[in-house]
Formats: sequence, C-alpha cells, structure tokens
Amino acid sequence: MSADLGHLLGEVGAVLLDFDGPVCSIFAGYPAPQVAAELVDVLRRHGVDVSPELASEPDPLEVLRRTGAAGNHGVTRVVEDALCEAERRAVETAAPTPYGREVIVAARQAGIPVAAVSNNSAGAVTAYLAAHRLAEHVSPVIGRAYADPARMKPNPEPILQAARALEIPPRLCVLVGDSLSDIEGAQAAGIRVIGYANRVPKIAAFQLAGADAVITSMGDLAQALLPPEL
Repeated sequence: MSADLGHLLGEVGAVLLDFDGPVCSIFAGYPAPQVAAELVDVLRRHGVDVSPELASEPDPLEVLRRTGAAGNHGVTRVVEDALCEAERRAVETAAPTPYGREVIVAARQAGIPVAAVSNNSAGAVTAYLAAHRLAEHVSPVIGRAYADPARMKPNPEPILQAARALEIPPRLCVLVGDSLSDIEGAQAAGIRVIGYANRVPKIAAFQLAGADAVITSMGDLAQALLPPEL
C-alpha cells in the first residue's frame, strides 16, 4: 500500500469510483473486442466507410469516441444506443473486482459517501449495483453523457458533476480509477486521485502521471478505510 494512502483518505469527504476496473470487469463474460466489432458492424450498416485501424479497434468506448469525433450525430446516437444495450447485457456476466464491494461498504461504514463516475452508461452501472445489492451504498451514479463522447473522462465534467451532486467541494473528493483518463480527468477537476494498477505496467504509468497514491489491490483501499481499532 502507498504510504500516502492513509493520510490522503483522512482528508477526503467523498470517494468517487470509476466502475469498470475498481468495481468490476464489465466485459469479463462479453469481451470488449467483440462489442467493439459489433459497433463497427453498426457503422458499416449505416454506410460509414470504416478505416482498417478502426475496424481492428478492441475498445468499444474508443469506437464510440472516434465516431463522435467524425461529427455525424445521427450515427453517433445509433452507436451509443448499441453500446448501451451491449453494456446492459455485459453486466449480467461482469466479474466483481476483488475487494471492490468491501471498499464501498467500508467507506459507507466510515460515513464517507460513495459515487460512481464512469465512461460506461449509467443504466449499466445502476443495473450492476442493483444486482449486487450495492445500489443503496452508491449515489449518485454518473455515466457517460448520451451520444456526446467528448464529455467522457478525461473530460473533468462528469467528475465535477458527482462532486456537485454530493455537495462536497472537489478538493475534498478522491477518485479511484484504473486508467490514465481517470488520472487526467481528476487532475483537471482539481480532485485527488488514487490509481488502481490492476496490471503491473500501470504502476509506473500512474506514478509518472502524478497520481496521489497507487494501489495494486482494492483490498489496500478497503483496509485503509477501516477504523484503526479493527
């Protein structure tokens, strides 16, 4: 565990969790490359000339992002709808992240509100939380803006939206995320950030990016949130 973690948590009034990574692996049973390929097929069916690079893109969020950047809002809405449906199916076979649930429960027991801030759709996040009996512990749920992928993290807006909903100043919030977009978005929002390095190469990347703390297990965070006497 980072030596900074306990001190950092002692200064925050809210924990904001990215969803895919810190809470679960949303595409564990419905692989992301398969979803991305299906979105590419949607583009082709709507007459879009798909480049070889986009055709081989394994990240469905990146397919959506690049579709939005092309400027055809009608096509972007179609891809957004297809991705929302895929995510709703994906959460049925999502794999819970070890200790992700414990982090949520420990934070709430410590009186710290927990919000979700995700580039996945709010509907998918909410469905997962309900299915795993976590919905009452996580509010608000901020998902990606509909058919407006430019507003996904690293855009700080969804992070700031969560802080506003909680009525807690950004400087008293901490975001837990597993990607550089989380690190960058948190820094742009003026909040602290814990990098969840679920793969070894991420450790150095998150440190270099300036994460306030880096963990390799959500268990480290859950333990740090427990009262000292426990």
